[in-house]
Amino acid sequence: MGWLARVFGKSTGSGQRPRIFLTNSLSGTKEVFVPLKPGMVLLYTCGPTVYSRQHIGNLRSILFSDTLSRVFTHAGYRVRRVINITDVGHLVGNGDIGEDKVEESAKREGLSASTIAERYTKMFLDDLAELNVDTEDIFFPRATQYIEEQISLARRLEEKGFAYRTRSGLYFDTNRFPAYGKLGGLKDAELKAGARIETDPEKHNPADFVLWKKTPRGVHRLQEWDSPWGRGCPGWNIECSAMAHTLLGVEIDIHTGGEDLAPTHHNNEIAQSEAAFGRPFVHYWMHNAFLNMGGEKISKSTGNVIYLSDLVAKGYHPLSLRYFFLQAHHRTPLSFSFDALDGAAGALERLWNLSREIAKESERHSAPSEARKSFLAAMRNDIATPQALSILWSSLRSEEYAPEEKWGLLEDAEGHLGLSLLSPPSLHTLSREDVPDDIQDMLEKREKARVSKDFKEADRIRAAIERSGYRVDDGPNGPVLTRATL
Repeated sequence: MGWLARVFGKSTGSGQRPRIFLTNSLSGTKEVFVPLKPGMVLLYTCGPTVYSRQHIGNLRSILFSDTLSRVFTHAGYRVRRVINITDVGHLVGNGDIGEDKVEESAKREGLSASTIAERYTKMFLDDLAELNVDTEDIFFPRATQYIEEQISLARRLEEKGFAYRTRSGLYFDTNRFPAYGKLGGLKDAELKAGARIETDPEKHNPADFVLWKKTPRGVHRLQEWDSPWGRGCPGWNIECSAMAHTLLGVEIDIHTGGEDLAPTHHNNEIAQSEAAFGRPFVHYWMHNAFLNMGGEKISKSTGNVIYLSDLVAKGYHPLSLRYFFLQAHHRTPLSFSFDALDGAAGALERLWNLSREIAKESERHSAPSEARKSFLAAMRNDIATPQALSILWSSLRSEEYAPEEKWGLLEDAEGHLGLSLLSPPSLHTLSREDVPDDIQDMLEKREKARVSKDFKEADRIRAAIERSGYRVDDGPNGPVLTRATL
């Protein structure tokens, strides 16, 4: 890996920051990152719609943007970072017609929209804390807090001739923006094919999208505001542009999100932002691929979901999920299974054990090495986390590096990967004498079920054991019982 370090790890000149290469979804090519402002990165990430808890597929996008931010921070950049909270405007079906997702959830649970939004926003932030995402310097703007800015942007588009009124609201006219669909190079046929089935019959073009949705006569929304186009609420797309411009500026460096947002939502963001200001909106678009399970995308709409809390309840450390994501490149689809997560959890525990040994041997003194250069080069080469993990493992196991060099590598790895490598959590293995009789009885019954290949019964017993505060891992010499403490 020495050649990679020489090419990607060196600085561009005296006092300058190292080069970082990113695959830009807009161009489809790998490009050298050049910031708009020297020494600063303006980073916007599409965040959650807070009508329910975020599943692990949603969290992949956030963890990718966190890893990206860590790469820049470690390279000496100041990262100004925004993750929006959608608490109004995102309609069921993601189109122009239908009920607001937050309002639908609020009515179903008999609560106010703001109560629902705050409940699920807190759960989201709690998940990020469990996953070692430092949220202190991240802005989390709520769409409802930026209504005036959204109205102002929509009014600007109408005044410039990019929007038109219908009886149901205000729409962006995609025909007035010839570059519409440039993200992903979408053609007219693709845009028409991707148009919503349920739509406003007064729309001029299939790809036109709502900027402001009027409340129908005789209907009362839980969240609505006065506007030049009537009382109602903003469309889903305009919130991101309004908040990005307000908090980061007219032009920003990087915008991230799931690949499902690129064809419509992100093309809409580009269109309304660049039409309004006549300048490029985002210089580097980066998208992560789907997380799949059982051959299907993990999605609330299909009910094919797993939450971080489910994994914790089964005895997994939250950072096992982070490690699981890091094993694949962010642009590579990833298939989730509990077997795969078991592998990630086991690897992370072995990595923590190595870290403890190296901490003692090195007395936490660090030294530079070729391994550190190669690790940094991989991370700065399009955030190549699988290659970086490979370098980490091979170097820590190698006898070529001194303990101080290995500890230096661990310091860099922790800064980029966020896996608690410098202060691993304690996992206390219990002896038979430490285990209560009822837990020991369940452990024996589970082992019998496993031997007879009654895996459904074995999983049921395992869940019962874990609900009692213990964790079961199947090692080469039989089951291992632990009680995890942070």
